[in-house]
Amino acid sequence: MSAFERLGLSLLHRCDPERAHALSITALKSGLVPLPGVKTSDRLATTVAGLKLPNPVGLAAGYDKNAEVLAPLSRAGFGFVEVGAATPRAQPGNPRPRLFRLTEDRAVINRFGFNNQGMEAIGTRLANRPRNAVIGLNLGANKDSEDRAGDFSKVLAHCGAHLDFATVNVSSPNTEKLRDLQGKAALTALLTGVMETRAALAKPIPVFLKIAPDLIDAELAEIAEVATTTGVDAIIATNTTLSRDGLKSADAGEMGGMSGAPLFEKSTRVLARLSQLTDGKLPLIGVGGISSAEQAYAKIRAGASAVQLYSAMVYEGMSLIPRIVDGLESLLERDEFANVADAVGSGREEWL
Repeated sequence: MSAFERLGLSLLHRCDPERAHALSITALKSGLVPLPGVKTSDRLATTVAGLKLPNPVGLAAGYDKNAEVLAPLSRAGFGFVEVGAATPRAQPGNPRPRLFRLTEDRAVINRFGFNNQGMEAIGTRLANRPRNAVIGLNLGANKDSEDRAGDFSKVLAHCGAHLDFATVNVSSPNTEKLRDLQGKAALTALLTGVMETRAALAKPIPVFLKIAPDLIDAELAEIAEVATTTGVDAIIATNTTLSRDGLKSADAGEMGGMSGAPLFEKSTRVLARLSQLTDGKLPLIGVGGISSAEQAYAKIRAGASAVQLYSAMVYEGMSLIPRIVDGLESLLERDEFANVADAVGSGREEWL
């Protein structure tokens, strides 16, 4: 990390967390943030659900909720970028304060509640996206919707022409009863509708499903079955957790989803179990607590074909991305994997 980045992070951490987040978006828009471009190599390049990725390290949804900084993010080192979540209608989300830094735990708690400018504003920006990047959208539902399952299809129908992939997000803990859609019958109906919408796009795109880390084994088995039968292209494991086990920070008791370092082990165990349940045949994307190349590599060895991160950047800055990508290549070389795909699932048993 450069002295400039260290100073910038220090200044941001003196601000209210949500204000700091907005300032970081402004900094990217203004060109103040040095961006290294995307690194790739024969060892790092991979294909996941038909998407050709220059490297397997992606940005998780939630940072660029409104697709405001697609061009800078496409030059930040990520192999792919996910924005959103987007809902059919704009909504303000939950009352502030709703974002909390747990510095002592290297974690974050948020209860945003799908605050976003709506699919029309987001779709307009996606229409002008960089074409040399892999960009996806996290699909959400309006809090007051009478047909939440239908909301996911609405957003996909409106924005799908401008996307490389879309993610069905039924795992946010910050919209009341949203996680109820993870049940077998509800999820089957929702995904069937989304896949019908996908089929009607001029260019059908991969559809991913993002799940919670707080599911018991029987629920994971149901989700694996539904994902397979409905034709979902990949599962993202996992979203934030409601657990507060072992946290030390003063704000640990705040309501909302917790992400960051304490989620790493829990989310990786869910990932490994899903890999086992699907026999490695359904691509998985590992998310939760990644802040180093070693942790990204652990997710891959547990069964992830690619990984995503977000919360660690709060503490490590944007330079974390090329550090992880470079470190991952070194680890693959050390273990004599010619390509990252060869390492997927090679250490799964360690997490079961």
